[in-house]
Amino acid sequence: MKTDLASELSFFVRVARLGSLSAAARELDLSPAAATKRLAGMEARLGVRLLNRSTRNVSLTTEGETYLHHATRILADLRAMEEAVSSAGTEPRGLLRVNATLGFGRTVIAPLVSAFCKRHPGVEVQLDVTDRPVELIESGMDLAVRFGTLPDKRLRARRILSNRRLLCASPAYLKRHGEPRTLADLAQHRCIIHRQNDEAHGVWRFQRDGAAESIKVSGALASNDGDIVLGWALDGHGILIRSEWDLAKYLESGRLRVLLADYALPSADLFVYYPQRRSQTARARMFIDFLVEHLQPRPPQ
Repeated sequence: MKTDLASELSFFVRVARLGSLSAAARELDLSPAAATKRLAGMEARLGVRLLNRSTRNVSLTTEGETYLHHATRILADLRAMEEAVSSAGTEPRGLLRVNATLGFGRTVIAPLVSAFCKRHPGVEVQLDVTDRPVELIESGMDLAVRFGTLPDKRLRARRILSNRRLLCASPAYLKRHGEPRTLADLAQHRCIIHRQNDEAHGVWRFQRDGAAESIKVSGALASNDGDIVLGWALDGHGILIRSEWDLAKYLESGRLRVLLADYALPSADLFVYYPQRRSQTARARMFIDFLVEHLQPRPPQ
C-alpha cells in the first residue's frame, strides 16, 4: 500500500468522525482550503461523492459509508501488522487511543495515563472523554474504560474491578425527613436523579431475594453529571444512587449513609472494552494490565 493512500484513509476517517472538514483540518494542522482540496482529489480519483457538505458540517453519502467501513478496517489491519512486526522489542511503542467517561476519565484515567507514559515513553496516548459510549470500531479507538454492562456484542471486555451501586443520603437529610424502611417509602422522599444515557427518568430498579422490583421516584434536583448529584446529596438535598467507588470516602467519614441495604441495584463494575476482531497490541495489553494493577482494591493492612 502506498503511504499516501494510508494517509488519505486516515484523513477521511478523521473527517467522518469529527463531522467537519475544518475540525479535521485543525487536528491535522492543515488549512481549510488544503483539506477541501484533499477531499476533492479523493472524490475525483474515485469518481464518486463521499460527503455531502453544508456550511457547518458534513455527512456521509452511501459511497462514503462504504468507504469509511473499509478504511477503518484497513487502518486497523495496518496497525496490527506494524505491531506484529515490531513486537519483538520488549518496550512498547506507537499510538494508543483510549476512551473514558467524562468525570472518571478526567480524575482517574488521565493521571494513570500520565504515569503509564512516564513508565513507557515510547507510547503516545490519545485520551478522549465523553458522556456517552463511543462506537469503538467506527471511531478507531483501541479501548474504552467504562462502568456497566457490555454496550456492543462486537466487543470483548475485561473486568477491572467490581463496583456496587448503593442507595445513600446524608445524616442531615435523614434527620429532617426520616429514613425509608421500604422501597414504597422512597416515593415520599426527595430523590436526586442522575440522568444517564437513555435510562428511564426517575425509575429505580432493585433486586431482593431473586425478585425484581422498581419504584418511580421524584425530586427537585436532577443532572447528567455524577459529581454534581453527589455534591447535592452531600449538601443534604435528598436520596441518591451512586457507586461504592464514588461513595467510599464519604461512607467511611459518615457524611453519607447507606439505605435499604437488603435491596441490590444493578452493578457498576468497571470494564475495559476492545474490539473482538482486532488483535490487541502490546501497548494496549500493557496499559490494561497497568489499570488493573493500580485500580484493584488494596487488601487491608
